[in-house]
Amino acid sequence: MNRQELHADPLLAASGAALQDLPAQALYIVATPIGNLADITLRALWVLSCVDAIAAEDTRTTGALLRRYGIDTPVRAVHEHNERAAASAIIAQLDAGGRVALVTDAGTPAISDPGARLVRAVIEAGRRVVPVPGASSLTAAASAAGLRSERITFAGFLPAGSRERARLLRELAARGEAFVLFEAPHRIEATSRELASILDGGRRVVVARELTKKFETVQACQARDLGNAIGPEPRGEFVVLVDAPDADPGDVDAVTRRWLEALAEALPPSRAAAVAARATGLSRERLYPLLARE
Repeated sequence: MNRQELHADPLLAASGAALQDLPAQALYIVATPIGNLADITLRALWVLSCVDAIAAEDTRTTGALLRRYGIDTPVRAVHEHNERAAASAIIAQLDAGGRVALVTDAGTPAISDPGARLVRAVIEAGRRVVPVPGASSLTAAASAAGLRSERITFAGFLPAGSRERARLLRELAARGEAFVLFEAPHRIEATSRELASILDGGRRVVVARELTKKFETVQACQARDLGNAIGPEPRGEFVVLVDAPDADPGDVDAVTRRWLEALAEALPPSRAAAVAARATGLSRERLYPLLARE
C-alpha cells in the first residue's frame, strides 16, 4: 500500500490523519505494537509512509511490520551501539529539510529502549521532535493491574550489579507507593526472589507477561507467592507492578513516633526508614510514609 492507497483507505480518511500537518526538519517518535500488530495507530501508519527515512532498533523487526502494511519507506539501523554516530547523519538529514521517524522493536522509543540519545541530540541541534503516541507495555500493564496508588514510580530495567539492584529495590519498597519494573525472562526468577525477600509478604504484586500476544497473562499475587506466579520456566518479557502497601502506618506507638520525628530531622526519609526499621522491628515500607510527612 503506497501513500496514495493509504490516503484512500476509508479508516485513515475517517481519522483525518492525512489532512494533518507533517512538519519538515522534524524527528517523529513513533510507537509501534508490543506484540499484536493490529495495535498500530492510523496516525503512525501515515507518518511512517510519509517520512523520508525510518530509524529502527532492528531493521528486520521493523521491516516485517512495514511489509505487513505495505510501507516501503527506507529503513536504517539506529541502536544502542551506533546511536551517537547515527545522530549526526539524522540531524544532517533534518537540516536538509527531511523528516525522519524513530521506532524501536516494540512500544514507545526512548523509554527503557534506545532513542533517548538521538532525541536529545536533535533537541540540542534546534530541530523539532514530534511524539506519535501508541502502544506501551508500561501503560498497558498498569491499566490492567488495578493499582491502588495514585503515584507510580517507573524503575524500568534494574541495574545489573547485585548490590545496586538490592539498594534500589529496598528504596522503592520503602517509599510506600506503587512501582513498576521491566524484566527479561532470564533474570525474572532472581528478581522475584529479591522482591520476595525485601517486600512484606502480604504486599500485592501484579505480574504481566506477553502483553497483547496469544499467551498474555496478568496475574495478581502476594509478594510471598511471587515464585509461583513466575513459574518454573519463565518466557517472554515481564512487567512487574508492586502495589502500594495496604497497611495503615498511622497506628505506631508514641515512642516510635518520637523516634521517627528525631530521625526525620537528621536523615533523608529512605535512610531514616532503614534505621527506624532496625530499631523497631517494623518494616521500612510501613515507616517511610510517616517519615515523608515529617
